[in-house]
Amino acid sequence: MENSSQVTSFILAAYTEMEDLKYFYVAVFLLSYVIIVFGNLVLIAVIFVERSLHEPMFFFLCTLVLNGLYGSTALFPSLMGNMLSQVREVSRACCLAQVFCLHTYGNAEFTILALMAYDRYVAICRPLHYKNIMSPSKVYKLIIFSCVYPILSFSIFFIGTLQLPLCGRVIERLYCLNYSLVKLSCVDTTLYNIAGQISIIIFTLPQLLMILYSYTQILRICLHSSRESKIKALKTCSPHLLALLNYSVGALFELYQTRFSMSHVPHGVRILLSLYFLIIPPMLNPVIYGISIQAIRVKVRKILHPNKITIFLLEKKMEKR
Repeated sequence: MENSSQVTSFILAAYTEMEDLKYFYVAVFLLSYVIIVFGNLVLIAVIFVERSLHEPMFFFLCTLVLNGLYGSTALFPSLMGNMLSQVREVSRACCLAQVFCLHTYGNAEFTILALMAYDRYVAICRPLHYKNIMSPSKVYKLIIFSCVYPILSFSIFFIGTLQLPLCGRVIERLYCLNYSLVKLSCVDTTLYNIAGQISIIIFTLPQLLMILYSYTQILRICLHSSRESKIKALKTCSPHLLALLNYSVGALFELYQTRFSMSHVPHGVRILLSLYFLIIPPMLNPVIYGISIQAIRVKVRKILHPNKITIFLLEKKMEKR
């Protein structure tokens, strides 16, 4: 057993079982990271250059994909570096930094999705007041809130983790998470775990209630609307619902494997489940919104089609004139 003051690094033991196929995994991780970066940057560029997309929903979408880039960058470089390294060891400072980044990424993702649900509620249920309620100043404040709130809420919890004395340095995962460090503590963490569960409920309940309230009201309005209005509402909400479902599945996977034993699950499946929450949402969000929203789909096609790039740039110049 090692004293906390002597623990200057951690060993990520999950890489041991991946040694035989490490180059294959590195190739998969690299390809995934390139797809995430490319897809999200293209979506941001389209929203930035296309004036018709300068609306609250797309500003929130930009925040969502930027958060996806933030979470992916906190994961993939270390993931590939550790895979290629002979010693799967990470310094205490780097491990703590990764814990902070990955948890704030997850919290921010849920917060942004909640704000997007609220935006859809206002657009569908209170369309005449939409511009007043979702004014530019309010949208900017909500975006700032979606960045600051996850940092503050997790910091309260994270400070407690930093105070725990550690008596081990082997983490049975591919990356560092808060609960992985808690399990290395020398002391009984029962009260800490209870406090952690309570804090999670307190800091995620507002977002959950906002999502439930927003879609309850949308459903109520749709039940008394025409068929055309129902179809329009479904088209408007379906990308967000898919993104929310994708996030929820990943969060449930993460919760299950963090709190329960996964020894009975095949190693390959365990790897997939451990990375789903951090890879699939940022990879699929640009696809979901790019396919579902015609304005984005058309502009992406214009940007990526070699024969139309010049035409697209000329169109933007003409619009500015």
